Amino acid sequence: MNKKSVIAILAILTFAVIAQGAGHTVLVEAEGFSDRGGWVVDQQFMDEMGSPFVLAHGLGTPVKDASTVVTFPAAGEYRVWVRTRDWVAPWKAPGAPGKFQLLVDGKAVETTFGTEGAKWHWHSGGAVEIAKTKVAIGLHDLTGFEGRCDAIVFSSDPKFTPPNDLKTMAPWRRKLLGRPETPPDAGEFDLVVVGGGIAGTAAALSGARLDLKVALIQDRPVLGGNNSSEVRVWLNGKMNYQPYPRIGDLVRELDQKKRAHYGPTNTADLYEDDRKTALVRAEKNISLFLSHRANGVEMRDGRIAAVIAESVDTGKRLRFISRTVADCTGHGVIGALAGAEFQMTKKGHMGRCNLWNVAKTDKPVPFPRCPWALDLTDKPFPGRKTGDINALGGWYWESGFDHDPFTKGEYIRDWNFRAMYGAWDTLKNVDKRHPNHKLNWSAYISGPRESRRIVGDVLLTGKDVSAGKTWPDACVPSSWTMDLHLPNKRYEKGFEGDAFISTAHHTRFKTPYWVPYRCLYSRNIANLFMAGRDVSVTHDALGTVRVMRTCGMMGEIVGMAASICKKRDTTPRGVYKDHLDELKKLMTAGVGKTPTAVDGPARPKWLGAAGLNLARRTMVSVSSNHPSGKYKPQAVKDGQAAPVDNDLRWVSDAKPPHRVDLTWRNAQMISAIRIVSGWNQDGKITGMLDSFSLQYHDSGEWKDIPGGKVAGNRLADWSLTFKPVRIKTLRLTVTSAHTDTARIWEIEAYNLPQKPAKLLPL
Repeated sequence: MNKKSVIAILAILTFAVIAQGAGHTVLVEAEGFSDRGGWVVDQQFMDEMGSPFVLAHGLGTPVKDASTVVTFPAAGEYRVWVRTRDWVAPWKAPGAPGKFQLLVDGKAVETTFGTEGAKWHWHSGGAVEIAKTKVAIGLHDLTGFEGRCDAIVFSSDPKFTPPNDLKTMAPWRRKLLGRPETPPDAGEFDLVVVGGGIAGTAAALSGARLDLKVALIQDRPVLGGNNSSEVRVWLNGKMNYQPYPRIGDLVRELDQKKRAHYGPTNTADLYEDDRKTALVRAEKNISLFLSHRANGVEMRDGRIAAVIAESVDTGKRLRFISRTVADCTGHGVIGALAGAEFQMTKKGHMGRCNLWNVAKTDKPVPFPRCPWALDLTDKPFPGRKTGDINALGGWYWESGFDHDPFTKGEYIRDWNFRAMYGAWDTLKNVDKRHPNHKLNWSAYISGPRESRRIVGDVLLTGKDVSAGKTWPDACVPSSWTMDLHLPNKRYEKGFEGDAFISTAHHTRFKTPYWVPYRCLYSRNIANLFMAGRDVSVTHDALGTVRVMRTCGMMGEIVGMAASICKKRDTTPRGVYKDHLDELKKLMTAGVGKTPTAVDGPARPKWLGAAGLNLARRTMVSVSSNHPSGKYKPQAVKDGQAAPVDNDLRWVSDAKPPHRVDLTWRNAQMISAIRIVSGWNQDGKITGMLDSFSLQYHDSGEWKDIPGGKVAGNRLADWSLTFKPVRIKTLRLTVTSAHTDTARIWEIEAYNLPQKPAKLLPL
């Protein structure tokens, strides 16, 4: 570029003009259009293909035009290129479904784009005449079937061709956009959190509430990650376990109030994007950077000195100086950039899904044939045989098990699209079913399950979990099964190596399993934390820790540990070696603003030294269950005593009396019983058991437990101690409760240490 070069950049619109020799080059970034119309911004694959792009995600209905105004340096003839691709070309599929037109001053150029090339490239559009210096430019979708556009280049130099290889193209684009080689500083932070899913958001909130200056960087315009309106996966995992019942309180602040469902009832409002954002913005210590993708680091002496993030909308880069960094990307992106040791299961890993659903309409809705989609004419798939529309688009519509999740990320997502469109085409046009239904919604942002796992000082294995191995730094309770997704053989025939329907393989173990703190920081990058799916676990162990409430609790711990790093001028490893007791004190106190009843004044004083809860090893029988079948009897002895989640209780029917029997294989000496009951209504516990009695059977006859007849109870956390008795079966009989229904979180039984009775085999 010579001295006469001219660069013009609009503040909002991402485009640039450069004079080169006798000609001019104008770059227009599609994500920078002033009006995107119905096109959406997709940043998921920008590290591999070079840029965010816009997507015509119309589910078969052409989306509204995107438009903007571009200032040209001079009128005249320009050659035009559009960076795009035919997204079904990797499979040599016919039809080019992603077709679209470029509008210049309201007129479509002669070339139709998105019709050629399996890879991203500059598709030549020939020559256009620019009659004036300010010209309206538009993208006109022709199909509604996932057309995509990265950028547009106009050049009056007939010899100019835009570069396409990433090494050349990245600096070329930066120069055109007037971006400096060295990004400006965004500030100095005690904790830089990359990734705004549940884990990252919890880490940022935790650190901020412990007086850290925090930057939270998220590459989407909303927080929540998989638990956002864009992906719509609901939260799983249990929280608030002893001995750290406050761990999970902060995650509950992020939890949606309503439970999501499959099908068209899985609506955006359930995920409360605005509420998550408001929680973060309410913390004065957090600087929130939405729509920024962290894609660079600066290293110094084995530490991350700064994180570089790029605006998805404008391409502007910022530099975040960091004391500690938390990689909450799920993909271990920052760890990989920093040179952290990591593992990745390349074959047979869990894939990614794009949830979708269909909805009923008032009149017949046709759907076009899709010859470019997966041909499922003679293939089974969930919902085809049964006609159940809620079987369409669930979590098990998942692919990518044997593909690299990064180099083939767009391939995996697009395979999910082809499966969805192929299934709906088959149902509508081959089976002639669901005439009054339409494709209602589909995620274009994938919900990933597994990729990189950064190695820490402890690499937790599936064997550790199954064997119940304990750790001195146990900090996060994991309650989900070891749940690994693999291709479902029933639907794999004809798609071997590219399955699109999964099945879950569950390995059960004693819950909760406490994950050690040493899984939450890098073995070889001194100031790098992790929280979420990229923590230090093996493929098998990931099956249990990956659900989002568990990941969120990791974030709580990371924020606490980062505060100690600052206070004690130490590293994440130093927290374990020298300040573990201090971390445990923070874990006991918690950082949430929603207190749980189990650690309040009503909690029995003897509980901290009570020892083993013997009720965990009993068989449970009940006289009735709630008609919904939702509340299982086993909930009364699952170790979840915190009265915070109403779904984690046993609930009877409404016909008292109600009976619960806990039976041991061998009789036990018992001297204390605790019952946690009631209904959590916006943090207030009501509806506790009112009148009840406790009896025991010692293989001889039923006897009353001393003090075990109760009337007018008003305690959610009720307990009783008594002289040790030998019990084979413990019986609770409820005679009165709110709305005649018994609601019990937990029944616990102990032989207190001061009672020198011998414990018998369970």
